[in-house]
Amino acid sequence: MLVLLILHLVAALVAPLLVRWWGPRGCYPLALAPAAACGWAVARAPAVRDGGALVETYPWIPQLGLDLAFRMTTLSWLMTLLVGGVGALVLVYSARYFAPDSIGLGRFAAVLVAFAGAMLGLVLADNLLLLYVCWELTTIFSYLLIGHSTERRSSRWAAAQALTVTTLGGLAMLVGFIMLGEQAGSYRWSTLTTERLPGGAYLVTAVLLILAGALSKSAVLPFQSWLPVAMAAPTPVSAYLHAAAMVKAGVYLLGLLAPVLAAVGPWRPVVTVAGLATMLIGGWAALRQTDLKLLLAFGTVSQLGLLTVVLGAGTPDAALAGVAMLLAHALFKAALFLVVGIVDHDTGTRDLRELSGLARRTPVLAGVAVLAAASMAGLPPLIGFVAKEAVFAAFADQPVVLAALVAGTALTVAYSARFVWGAFATRPGVPPTHVDRIAPAMLVPPAVLAVAGLAAGLTAGALDGLLSPYAQVFGRVHDHLAVWHGLTPALGLSVLAVAGGAALFALRGPLAPVLGRLRAPVAGNQGYEWVTSRLDRIAVEVTGATQRGSLPQYLGTILMTLVVLPGGALLVSRPWQERIALWDTPLQVVVGAVVSVAAFLAVGARRRLTAMLLVGMTGYGTAMLFVLYGAPDLALTQFLVETATIAVFVLVLRRLPERFSARPLRRSRWVRRAIGVAVGTVTAGLALAAAGARTAPPVSGAFPELAVDQGYGRNVVNVTLVDIRAWDTMGELAVLVVAATGVASLIFQRSRTGPRPRRPEPSSRVNRPDQPVWLRGGATLNERRRSIVLEVVVRLLFHTVVVLSLFLLFSGHNAPGGGFAGGLVASLALAVRYLAGGRYELAESAPIDAGTVLGAGLAISVGTGVVALATGAPVLSSARLDVWLPLVGDFYVITSLFFDVGVYLVVVGLVLDILRSLGAEVDRHVEAADHAGRGLAADPTGEGT
Repeated sequence: MLVLLILHLVAALVAPLLVRWWGPRGCYPLALAPAAACGWAVARAPAVRDGGALVETYPWIPQLGLDLAFRMTTLSWLMTLLVGGVGALVLVYSARYFAPDSIGLGRFAAVLVAFAGAMLGLVLADNLLLLYVCWELTTIFSYLLIGHSTERRSSRWAAAQALTVTTLGGLAMLVGFIMLGEQAGSYRWSTLTTERLPGGAYLVTAVLLILAGALSKSAVLPFQSWLPVAMAAPTPVSAYLHAAAMVKAGVYLLGLLAPVLAAVGPWRPVVTVAGLATMLIGGWAALRQTDLKLLLAFGTVSQLGLLTVVLGAGTPDAALAGVAMLLAHALFKAALFLVVGIVDHDTGTRDLRELSGLARRTPVLAGVAVLAAASMAGLPPLIGFVAKEAVFAAFADQPVVLAALVAGTALTVAYSARFVWGAFATRPGVPPTHVDRIAPAMLVPPAVLAVAGLAAGLTAGALDGLLSPYAQVFGRVHDHLAVWHGLTPALGLSVLAVAGGAALFALRGPLAPVLGRLRAPVAGNQGYEWVTSRLDRIAVEVTGATQRGSLPQYLGTILMTLVVLPGGALLVSRPWQERIALWDTPLQVVVGAVVSVAAFLAVGARRRLTAMLLVGMTGYGTAMLFVLYGAPDLALTQFLVETATIAVFVLVLRRLPERFSARPLRRSRWVRRAIGVAVGTVTAGLALAAAGARTAPPVSGAFPELAVDQGYGRNVVNVTLVDIRAWDTMGELAVLVVAATGVASLIFQRSRTGPRPRRPEPSSRVNRPDQPVWLRGGATLNERRRSIVLEVVVRLLFHTVVVLSLFLLFSGHNAPGGGFAGGLVASLALAVRYLAGGRYELAESAPIDAGTVLGAGLAISVGTGVVALATGAPVLSSARLDVWLPLVGDFYVITSLFFDVGVYLVVVGLVLDILRSLGAEVDRHVEAADHAGRGLAADPTGEGT
């Protein structure tokens, strides 16, 4: 099964090339992918007939208990047959339907094949999460197919509406899946069928959420509005997605889950009421349509309502009738859509008021249409008649439901006759419609589908043997599929439905005013537009009321929500332990008091610099707590991070006012202090609750032993970062690179990769060639901004600090340090060079682009994982290399050191980017503004920072 999905993926990838080479004829080889799925299903028919199940399982995410689990039983076998067979015929049809100069044909073919693969994965998935992934893939691909004509607003609107409705339903369904899987301990549906599911309101909620997804996908009330609008798609899309594939996903899900969930309280009432209402409303709406495609669209809505009722009933006879009707609907409705495509393609219109005499000019096409429409109307001996008889027999003991089904079937007969009459009849007063010669490649696919409907009806007994294993899951089947059961009540009801439909069609003239008046107060599409417009308006009102541009207000709202909701839950439940040790040594109390006082004062500080220093004091105090708790590596990192943060704050504060506000705001400061105290108390309570709620042993308990045995290092923190949890670090490196890109993008208005700023030649008064230069960029600073002491200290310490950073990098595997700490130390060395000598000095000390450093660091870290994989070891695993060098002797190198080098470079690149963005680039802006204020030209040497 996985091979079939890969085949569809490959076909989708090569589709644009094939279409570019061969034009629309490239659809012919692409049809081989779904045809292979159909042929594979046909070859597995004997196994399905015996009631067996074909199972394939591949590891996916073993740590989460997820796998690629595929399982084919009778229902999924039938859907595979339809998805593959109809998909192949639609691609063959598309080869002649589209003109060679059609825009976007390569994309269309690729997306259609990809959709077929996603639909195949959906019907074969045994894992509910995998089913959801494929479910949403079909939603995305259908959005692209419906909106194929991007130049037309109607296509874009239809695609957006289908995407919105089905995606919202899919999200609700996902929540229901998670609720079921978490309670049962497995997401495998074959496993869930054997488990005892939770009862009560929990299961009812899960069922309602799943039904929301199924009904929205199959356009059942109240979600029916998107399907008729989706007829803006090309006709091959309608024939496949809206007749045989996408809209079948919802009713397929009902049939899949019904054996277990049909007995749950709301299941049967919801599917019965929604299905019957959809059947009647859709059938009545079809009688009013003058566009042949819209007539079939509303007929599809009506038929989907019927399938919802039958497949959701959860009884053996209804299940057998449901799968038979599923097959019948796919065959006759796909054929009819393709017929409409031919009529539109060769006459230029689909309006039945303008068509006349096509039966004489295209007798073969008319015969195909009559055959498919007869199956839709339920006339013998076609498969539609066999399925309809089975439906009536299955609901013989439910008179209300049965009466509604008969009424809906009569409407089906009426609009089937209206379709044939409107497309092919000769009408007085309407000139004969001109039609071009029909290409055989376009005529063959609908003919094959229509004849298949006839053959399936004539071989109903053999078909019953193939489909009965699905129905037998519900219990013993009483009414089997057959063309002739004798003079039964079901036959009488069939005659009644046909007669009623014929009468409705015969009285179409007198009934026209009635059809015009009897309609819903609000059309489905108008209802969707009203809902979306109301939501947009509410969003605007809420945004206007809440988004006032006040950052303190936003933060205060978030923090108060934290205090009220989690804090209230803590007060009610009190999950912490009764006895809590507040400290281990008195020094912890002292440091904690200093941190608390600094945080309290920072909230009320009026000067930005004062607040920044107080916040820095809280960070350094936290680092001291790490020291007192015996975590030197964490303490070192915290000290370095806090120092780097203060440096960044200093850069930013240059462009901000000295004070937060000119007003005293004494009351607001006390409010903020109160909020801060409350948030701190709640956060401490959450920490205590989390620590006390642990029931399983911590996963980190084995880290010290793993660090020595597998990571070859005694510094557990660093070995965890570069070995045990290297995947986490890899993700964090990617985040750092993205953050650096974002920071630079907000500041730079020019290329980041241009030449570094050139240092202007100093005047002889400032710097003569025979004098030593402490900092080459220092001479460019204004004399009032220079600090000779700082320049001398930086000159003396810079290289020592860089060497210290390298020492921390190489010693971090067995002692405090590592790539992160070493990178921060090197970054601080660059920061002080900038502070002492300005932006020109920064360019002198680091004459390389920050993006290059970031890319090199990420590439080295990723490369270590690739090298490990190439040697057959797990990704990012470490190895010990024993080395002997002259004068050094024996020593060993750990391969994770190279990963740490990548971390080092990413940190240096990030800080370098920040220094050039918030430092050097802001300096250039200030200088440019000063020059502009004095009426001078900007310094051209500033370009390229």
